[in-house]
Amino acid sequence: MKDYIEERVLEVARYIIESRATIRKTAKMFGVSKSTVHKDITERLPKINPQVAKEAKDILDLNKSERHIRGGKATKMKYKAADL
Repeated sequence: MKDYIEERVLEVARYIIESRATIRKTAKMFGVSKSTVHKDITERLPKINPQVAKEAKDILDLNKSERHIRGGKATKMKYKAADL
């Protein structure tokens, strides 16, 4: 794996852990696709640093389990704003 990819993977993981960010937010922050962030965390990071990989994966799993709630809140806000 190239050095710049390893550096990006570690930066992405650090960002996710510190900010508890979603894949979408992380991808936007780093200017890469959601697929790239997902591959970095699930495939590349465990080879580089398994401990950090577990921490980042735990946060992404939590975000995934809560996404239906965030979607519902966004829809509620959308229609609440339309009523005004």
